[in-house]
Amino acid sequence: MMDNPCQNVLIVDNDSQATRVVLETLAGAGIRGTVALNLPTAMERLGQLDWDLIVLDVGIPGGSAFQFLRKAREDYPELPVVMVSGEASIPDAVRAMREGCRDFLVKSLRRETIEGLIETLLPNHDVAMAVAEEEDNRCLLKIAGRSEAFLEVLRLAGKIAPTSVPVLITGESGTGKELISYYLHRHSHRASGPYIRVNCASLSESLLESELFGHERGAFTGAYSRRKGRFERAHGGTLLLDEISETGPRLQAELLRVLEQQDFERLGGSEMIRVNVRVICTSNRDLAVDVEQGRFRRDLYYRIRGFHLHVPPLRERKEDIPVLTWHFVNQYAREVRRRIAELDAALVEAFRQHDWPGNVRELRNAVRSALILGSGPLLSLEDFDGFAPRTQPAEAATAISTTSLSLEDLERRAILEALRRTKSHQAKAARILGISDRTLREKLRRYRQAGQLQTVGEELW
Repeated sequence: MMDNPCQNVLIVDNDSQATRVVLETLAGAGIRGTVALNLPTAMERLGQLDWDLIVLDVGIPGGSAFQFLRKAREDYPELPVVMVSGEASIPDAVRAMREGCRDFLVKSLRRETIEGLIETLLPNHDVAMAVAEEEDNRCLLKIAGRSEAFLEVLRLAGKIAPTSVPVLITGESGTGKELISYYLHRHSHRASGPYIRVNCASLSESLLESELFGHERGAFTGAYSRRKGRFERAHGGTLLLDEISETGPRLQAELLRVLEQQDFERLGGSEMIRVNVRVICTSNRDLAVDVEQGRFRRDLYYRIRGFHLHVPPLRERKEDIPVLTWHFVNQYAREVRRRIAELDAALVEAFRQHDWPGNVRELRNAVRSALILGSGPLLSLEDFDGFAPRTQPAEAATAISTTSLSLEDLERRAILEALRRTKSHQAKAARILGISDRTLREKLRRYRQAGQLQTVGEELW
């Protein structure tokens, strides 16, 4: 399946000839154009869609075009705006550029000019999309990929989505577990209901308890009013418990009871709140190992593992690397107004050799940085400052295949390698891995307690 662009352009202009040229050029590129004939209409439509480009006439009736430009820049700083004028006004052009306009064009507009803007500001290289969904001209979900391993995960997700079975999604950090979770929600009978997320690794246990179950006024210091929790807000829909492996024993017991009974009390309250919620959990660790080592409740594990989906790491689906690279070029090239026409063959090969410990998130950040640092239409290795392909030695690969290392072991190796590459700079290592500093510190603390940082060839951090 090729990339469904899901791209929308707002044309704020009442000049019928100019809008016709823009609309016809956009249609030829498969991009939707919407016309607002005056500023009040444009203001109303600004927040209705995820716009990819605004074409704004300086002389549009109904108010000040520059006031609209400032509003668009304040609300959507990354959204490119191109202004057009019926005359070559140098003061208007200077003012437009100072206020963040991407370009200033003089009418009459030519098709070639609009095509140049599209190529620069709306890159749309063909990408094999595993999923591309939209609703009311708004892009809801895009998942790029074509590897058999990844498509099999989506196939299984599509089969279980219409049921109410709880799902556990495992995989290394940065593999796309949250995207799979949202895909499950979108394809369920609860798609019209709320989709609520909570990151269990980002909050302390007491704060997480309040986030999940809510609280009554006066339940604790600072609780000045009643607050609904994530379970209550997810009623009739889906609740994602991201990184559930980071919860403590007390909260695990509370979660088990709520999942079994589908009711709870807010903190400081006595009223029993009943909910109907489908729960999806994610973990970047092998929870079965945590169960055996006493870090995760066995009964809760079997409760959340109604169906298990494992998202393979990027190194095991390297067919997706060129697809994802182009996908991120489409997303970020417009930020630096850089037209990318080709990927250097040496770059593609280096990407295939690299084992991507930070997975898709690492690839995304690398491509975005390269677009900023480089220049010209060829994306090459020279654009990737400090990038060096890293593969596992043959001996290590053999050892992994013969000893069947757990997901936890693989995760630990990825963390240690990220620390080695950053010379033990934890903040940089966390960014490479796509996890928070707090999560990295907690994992290192556990490795120290378990004596797992003193094995042969591994430095102690």
